[in-house]
Amino acid sequence: MSQVLASMLTRLDIWIGRIEACILSIAIIAMATNSIANVFGRYVFNQSLYFSDELNQFLIVIITFMGLGYITRKGKHIRMSAFYDMLAPRWQKIFMVVIALLTAIMMFVLAWYAFEYVQKIARRGRVTPALQFPLYLTYVWVALGLLIGAIQYLLTAIKNLDLQDETVYISYTTVDTYDDPEITDAIQRCQTSGGNDPQPDTQEAKS
Repeated sequence: MSQVLASMLTRLDIWIGRIEACILSIAIIAMATNSIANVFGRYVFNQSLYFSDELNQFLIVIITFMGLGYITRKGKHIRMSAFYDMLAPRWQKIFMVVIALLTAIMMFVLAWYAFEYVQKIARRGRVTPALQFPLYLTYVWVALGLLIGAIQYLLTAIKNLDLQDETVYISYTTVDTYDDPEITDAIQRCQTSGGNDPQPDTQEAKS
């Protein structure tokens, strides 16, 4: 990978991460504020906020689907990697490229269909019951989150294309490692021994 391309992809990853963190922070704070205000109004003034539930539903959609790309960037998705961990680092990189590319393609397709659905809702002019917001503003976050997730998986695949480097990346910036040293040591022993336990030394001592 050329230095220019690597620099461009790194900047893209950084800016996407900043945008995701900003949107998620605002959405979480807004949802907490809305919930607290609704409880305060209900028990102090005997009057709930009529739009509270609807606004929280809108914010949950934002947090869920923008969080999709953010978690992908951090490499925090749940993975079933028992057989993958037994492979040599080179094969792990190859498998990671295949997995990341297939996931990226699937998410790009889902994002495309989601955008088509958003356009259909926008043309119908439907609005939410309480806030009277255009309904497509809720669904557009689904499409945007899927698109960002697809970009993150594509960046992961590109990062692992250098097979000369044995470091495996589960995202563009996150190395595939385990926090538990015992698990890491067991995986390394399995990789070096081909999955077989080392044979004990049976040589008898000479008298």
